[in-house]
Amino acid sequence: MKKIQNYINGEFVAPISNKYIDNIDPSRGKVYSLIPDSDKEDVDAAVAAAAAAFPVWSNMSKDKRSDIMLRVSQLIEERLDIFAAAESLDNGKPLSLATAVDIPRAVSNFKFFATAILHYASESHYMESEGINYTTRKPIGVVGCISPWNLPLYLFTWKIAPALAAGNCVIAKPSEVTPMTAFMLSEICAEAGMPAGVLNLVHGLGHKVGDAITRHPEIKAISFTGGTQTGAMIAAIAAPMFKKLSLELGGKNPNIIFADCDFEDALSTTMRSSFANQGQICLCGSRIYIERSIYEKFKASFVEKTKNSLVSFPSDPKAKLGAIVSKSHMEKVLSYIELAKQEGGTILTGGEQVKLAGEYSEGYYLRPTIIEGLAYNCRTNQEEIFGPVVTIAPFDTEEEALMMANSTQYGLAATVWTSNLKKAHRIADNLESGIVWINSWLVRDLRTPFGGVKSSGVGREGGFEALRFFTEAKNIFVKS
Repeated sequence: MKKIQNYINGEFVAPISNKYIDNIDPSRGKVYSLIPDSDKEDVDAAVAAAAAAFPVWSNMSKDKRSDIMLRVSQLIEERLDIFAAAESLDNGKPLSLATAVDIPRAVSNFKFFATAILHYASESHYMESEGINYTTRKPIGVVGCISPWNLPLYLFTWKIAPALAAGNCVIAKPSEVTPMTAFMLSEICAEAGMPAGVLNLVHGLGHKVGDAITRHPEIKAISFTGGTQTGAMIAAIAAPMFKKLSLELGGKNPNIIFADCDFEDALSTTMRSSFANQGQICLCGSRIYIERSIYEKFKASFVEKTKNSLVSFPSDPKAKLGAIVSKSHMEKVLSYIELAKQEGGTILTGGEQVKLAGEYSEGYYLRPTIIEGLAYNCRTNQEEIFGPVVTIAPFDTEEEALMMANSTQYGLAATVWTSNLKKAHRIADNLESGIVWINSWLVRDLRTPFGGVKSSGVGREGGFEALRFFTEAKNIFVKS
C-alpha cells in the first residue's frame, strides 16, 4: 500500500511520529493509501527549511522564478491524464470532470502567476512642489496555505502559485481527505528545479497541522479555503498575532431565474450549477428561485433532467455524478435531507443513497436531490450542505427574490438569469455577494478578484489581488 510522504527541505520524509492515517477511495469505500499523521514538530521542521530558503528564493530574479514555475505548469500538463486519474480516485469525482476542469485549471494557475509576476507594477504619486512617492512590494517571508478537499489540486495551486511567484516560501497543508495530487505536485516541483525549502508540504489533520501552521510565529500570513467555522477559529488565533489573513469560506448561493430568461440555457446551466462535482463546489447554486409564471414549467423540466443524471463510478464515461468525498460527509448530506422533510419540504427527486454493484458496492453515492416547499429562512435554506441537494421556490417580485437571496449569513456567489440587461445590473448591484454571474455560471477569469462577503470570507484571491496579499507594501518618498 502506497505511503504518502511529507515534502520538507526538498526531501520526502516520514512524519516524525511515524504514524499514518488511512486514505479512503470514496468510490469503493476502501483504504488505498496512507497519509502522514504529522504534528507540530513536522511543521517546525518545514518552517526552518522555508526560513533558510527564503533569502535565495526572494532574491532570485523574477525571470528565473517564472521559468521554474512555468516548468512546473508544463510538467503537470504533460502528465494530465495521470493527475486526473489520481484526482478522480482520491476525490470520487467523475474522471471526465478531473480531466476537463481540475487539472487544466491547476496548470493555468501556475502559468498565470508565473507570467503575472513579470508584469506586475507598483504605483508612484508625483507631488508637484515636493517630490515623488513610489511604492515597493516585497515578499512577506514564510507563509501558510491550507486548502480544501473538493477541488484538491485546483485550489491547492490557486494558493501556492501566487505565494511562490511573489517570492515567498510556503508551508502547505493539503486536505487530509484528498492528499494525493498535492503529493504528486511536490515530486514535480523537485524535478522542475525549485530550490529545497521553497515549497514544503506537511500532510495531516487540521487540528494538528493546520493549528500548528496558524500558531507558528514565523509564519506571517495564512491563506485558507474551507468551512466558515474553521475560518473563525483560524482568525481567532492569527488575528492577535497580526498575521495577514485570506479566508475563502462557505457559501449558500442563490440562483435567480426570471421569466424572460433563455429557458434552455438557464435549465442546462442550472443542472451544472446544482450538481457539478456532486454539489461539492463552494460556488454551486443550492437555492433556486424561479419567477412564478415559469415555475411549474421549469420545475418539471429540472426534475426530469435530474432524474436522468447518471450516478456512477468515477471512471464511467457516462457518469454525471460520482462518489461523495467521504462516508462522514455523505452522512452529513443525508442528515440535511431528513431535516428538510422535518421542516415540511417535499422531495421531488433523489434523497437517497445509490448502491452500485460489484467492487463499487461500498462506495459513497447519493442521488441528486431537489426539495420544494420550504420556508426561505429554515435551516435547510440557511446552512451550507455542500452536496447534491438543492431547494426550489417561486417568487413574484424582484424585491422578494432579493430578500430571499440575501437572507443567509453567506455571500459568496450568485447567478441571475434574465434577458433584460437593466434588470440584470440592478439585481446584481443589490445582491450581497462577492461574485455575480449573469446568464452564466463558473466563468473564471484569473485576473478578477475572487472571494465573498459576510460569513463567506475575508479578503480576495486571484490576479493582482493575490500578489498584493502575498507582499508587503512600502512607500518611499524622494524630495525634489
